[in-house]
Amino acid sequence: MRIIELNDTTRNHLLENLLKRSPNSYGQYEQTVNEIIHQVRTKGDEALFAYTLKFDKCTITPDTIKVTKEEIEEAYTKVDPAFVEVMKKSSENITKFHKKQLHNSWIAPEDDGTILGQKITPIEISGVYVPGGKAAYPSSVLMNVLPAKVAGVARIIMTTPPGADGKVNPGTLVAADIAGVNEIYKAGGAQAIAAMAFGTESIPRVDKITGPGNIFVALAKKACFGYVSIDSIAGPSEILVLADETAAPRYIAADLLSQAEHDEMASAILITTSRSLAKQVSEEVDIFTQKLSRKEIIEKSLENYGYILIAQNMDEAIDAANEIASEHLEILTKNPFEVMTKIKNAGAVFLGEYSSEPLGDYFAGPNHILPTNGTARFFSPLNVDDFLKKTSIISYSRDALSKVHKDIELFAEKEGLTAHANSIKVRFE
Repeated sequence: MRIIELNDTTRNHLLENLLKRSPNSYGQYEQTVNEIIHQVRTKGDEALFAYTLKFDKCTITPDTIKVTKEEIEEAYTKVDPAFVEVMKKSSENITKFHKKQLHNSWIAPEDDGTILGQKITPIEISGVYVPGGKAAYPSSVLMNVLPAKVAGVARIIMTTPPGADGKVNPGTLVAADIAGVNEIYKAGGAQAIAAMAFGTESIPRVDKITGPGNIFVALAKKACFGYVSIDSIAGPSEILVLADETAAPRYIAADLLSQAEHDEMASAILITTSRSLAKQVSEEVDIFTQKLSRKEIIEKSLENYGYILIAQNMDEAIDAANEIASEHLEILTKNPFEVMTKIKNAGAVFLGEYSSEPLGDYFAGPNHILPTNGTARFFSPLNVDDFLKKTSIISYSRDALSKVHKDIELFAEKEGLTAHANSIKVRFE
């Protein structure tokens, strides 16, 4: 891996380079995506089935688009029973964590007759997109569905592309069954996003779409936002490790490569105060890479977006980490909890040498659907709140309103909205 000094020039270059990975940088595909959305919106199933045949080489009909109970039962016979049990344990951890995020509706009455409050209601239908083929990740099914279940969403549907044989990845089906998905449809790509956003004869319109996908899926979610809510427009995966001289080079190298193997646009960055550690990590990365199954992807990823940055001190390293605002941030220092208190921007923070990033991907419980491309500056991980609506409650008695009606009328008149003022005035004529 390249080792460079951390300074204003290298930091600015790094940030500029990382931003190239954002889905917002792929405008050349938007016209194609918009045409797919238009066709599905106007022609429904007809367009959806045509695109499934074109892109997935699979003929789907109204009778075969929905996954049957028998197909789910068959999927269980194709998945290692030990893996099924692990998914169940993971599901329990995810559910337990997200239950802590729940809050209740509240009402606050005052003695003067004022009643204010907030009513919390789950959305009615949530839609989950799950990639197919080699990019099928049962863990993402659990992470997308379980927060919605905890929130109380009554109907959760899932779309995922079928293979040419009309089958869906069995691991995906088992994970969906464990998580409690109500309906599963064989549809993928931008056309599946459009189907969930606007509805077709077979697929219901949903209130929110979550889940990862390729650039076409990401752009389709972006284009449909406003007609439907979305979780985020996710970019490629990324990890940033903050380390001092006490960290184990071998652990750091392994953790960096755990993200570099995702795809050629994944980012793996180490910021350290130790020049010796930097050199050792680079050597360990080279050794590991030769042994790993996704060697070519890793090498391309590190060539494009892999960095080891040497900072003058830990404060400088922390400032850079906050500016990068990484999806995953590991802190491998003498006092990781102390460093953590200074972190402002990160999707998920992993503390100590036994809290490697895959722990969060699969098992610990916090959601692994995280803000990417610096959006951790203003976005949060997927959580229960994403599936809840908050409605304000306002009730004033005549006495309560009489004490403030002139203030409200003045405010309205200063904004030139005389009908607003009149709506208050008429009650005291």
